[in-house]
Amino acid sequence: MKNLIEITNIKYVIVILTTLLACLGCEDDSPSLALGTLERDRIAHTATANEVVVALPIARGARVNVGDVLVQLDNRQQSALTVKAQAYVAEAQANLEKYRNGARPEEVAAASAKLQGAKAALTESDAAYLRAKNLLAKGLVSQASLDQALASKDSNSAAVQAAQEELLILTNGTRHEDLLMAAANLAVMQAALASENKKLEDLTVTATRDGLLDNLPWNLGERVTLGSPVAIVLAGHTPYARIYVPEPYRIKIKAGDDLIIHVDGLAKTITGKVRWISSEPAFTPYYALNQEERARLMYLAEVQLPDSYAELPNGVAVQVELP
Repeated sequence: MKNLIEITNIKYVIVILTTLLACLGCEDDSPSLALGTLERDRIAHTATANEVVVALPIARGARVNVGDVLVQLDNRQQSALTVKAQAYVAEAQANLEKYRNGARPEEVAAASAKLQGAKAALTESDAAYLRAKNLLAKGLVSQASLDQALASKDSNSAAVQAAQEELLILTNGTRHEDLLMAAANLAVMQAALASENKKLEDLTVTATRDGLLDNLPWNLGERVTLGSPVAIVLAGHTPYARIYVPEPYRIKIKAGDDLIIHVDGLAKTITGKVRWISSEPAFTPYYALNQEERARLMYLAEVQLPDSYAELPNGVAVQVELP
C-alpha cells in the first residue's frame, strides 16, 4: 500500500511538472503585448474674449478642414475698437506727410507779408523817434514823448525779428528730428491697429488642422469665459495607437519600426509604424499591467495606423505586439 501511494504521488508530481512546462512553453511562444487606445491629436480652440456665441456653423461630429469657421463670437465691440485704431493711423500718416511736404506756398506768402508789415511799422516808428528827438531838443515835447517813441521803435524791431524767424521756419523745411518723431508715432499707431485686427480675427474661431469636430462646449447665445475651450477638434485623418511600452522592451523599439496591432472588435491585425516613443519613463496606468506589475515604469509610444483605417473611432482599446 505504501509503495502504491508513493507511486501515485510521483505520478501526480510528474503531471504537475508537465503542466507547468507546457504552460511555460505557451507563455514563451505567445507575444508580449503593450496595451493602449486609439487616439487622435486633440486640438482645443480657446476663447480670447468674454463674448457671446452668435453662430455655430458646423455640427458636432462633422469633418472640418483648415480655415473652416467653427465658432463665431460677437465682434461688434472689437470692430469699433479696430475702426478707432484705423483713424489714429490715418491721423499719424497725415501728420507725417505734413512734415515731409513742408509749408504750403500760401503759408510762406502769409509769413512774407507779415514780415513786410513789420518792417513798414519799424520804418514808421524810426521816423517818429527821430521827430520826437528833434522836438525835444527844441523844447517842444516832453521827455516822456521821446521815451514812448523809443519804446514803439524797439517793439517794432522785435516784431520784425520774430516775423523773419517765422519765415525761416517755413522756408527751411522740417527738422530731421520732427520727421523721426512723426514716423515713430505712425509706427506705434500701425502696431496698435495690427493688434486690434488680430483680436478681431480671433473672435472668428477657425480650424487650424483638418480633422473631426468632436465637441462644442458652449451653446448658441452663451457668453464664454476667457481662455475656455469653445471647440475641440480631433486632428488627423487616421488614428494612432497610444500604448505603454514596458521598460525591458524600450531598447528594442525605435521610431519607424513596424508593429502588429490588435484592435478590439476587429478580427484582422493591423501593421502600424512607430512614429514616436518617449525617452522619459512614466508611471504605468492602472489598465496597462496586472496588480503585481503596476509599480513598473513604462514608456509612452505612438504607433500610426495606415490611412485605410481612417474610420476607426477614438478610445477603442488596442494591444500591440512587442518585439
